[in-house]
Amino acid sequence: MSSVLITGANKGLGHETARQLVLAGHTVWLGSRDFARGLQAADRLGARPVQLDVTSDASVAAAAETVGELDVLVNNAGIAPEWTESGVVSAAELTADLMRETFEVNLFGLVRVLHAFLPLLQRSAAPVVVNVSSRLASLATAAAGSGYPGVAYPVSKAAVNMVTVQYAKAFPNMRINAVEPGFTATDLNRGAGRQTVEQGAEIIVRMAQIGPDGPTGGYFDAEGPLPW
Repeated sequence: MSSVLITGANKGLGHETARQLVLAGHTVWLGSRDFARGLQAADRLGARPVQLDVTSDASVAAAAETVGELDVLVNNAGIAPEWTESGVVSAAELTADLMRETFEVNLFGLVRVLHAFLPLLQRSAAPVVVNVSSRLASLATAAAGSGYPGVAYPVSKAAVNMVTVQYAKAFPNMRINAVEPGFTATDLNRGAGRQTVEQGAEIIVRMAQIGPDGPTGGYFDAEGPLPW
C-alpha cells in the first residue's frame, strides 16, 4: 500500500479523501495548518497527523522531514475568499489584494509543497500527484458562460491546471493530474455545494490510486476527461 499526504485534510474534501484512502489500506498523512485540529481528525480516521501550512516554507520543509517517504501527494488545500456573506466578489469589485490572497494558497502553496516533496516522490516506485482543481478553471466552460461571477478563484485554479501540465511533462515517470470534485458542500463555499463530500472525494481517491500505466497531465471529473 502507498504512503499518501493530503494537504488541508482536517475537514471537507481532504478529510473525506483521507477517510476513504485509510479504509483502502493506505498510510495517510493528514496535513493541517492547525495541528490540534489535524490531530483530532487523524485520530478519528486512523491517519497520521502532520502540521503543514502551505503558505510557510518552514512548515512545508518540516512536514517533508516528518513524512520521510511518499508515494502519493494530494494537493487539496485551497481557499475562496471571494465567497463572502453578501455574495461572490465580482470582476467589478476584484482587488489585487484579493487575487494575491487567493493565489498564495491555491497556487503558490501548491508549488511550495510540490517543490519540497518532489525528492520524496522521486524515490517512489510509482509516484502520483493529484491537484484538486475546479470546473471553473476550464477556459472552455468560461467561454461558454458558466454563470459564476467570481474571478480570483477560477483564475487560481486555471493556473493550477497549467502547473499540472508542465510538471507532468517535466516528470514523465510520475502520474500528475488535476481533478474536479464537483460543487461539493464544504466550508469553502459556505455549504452551498449541491453534493456530499463522499461524492466529491470519489474522483480524488480514484486518481490517487492510479498505477504507472495511468494517465498523466490530464484534467478529470467523475465522468472522465474535462475540456481545458
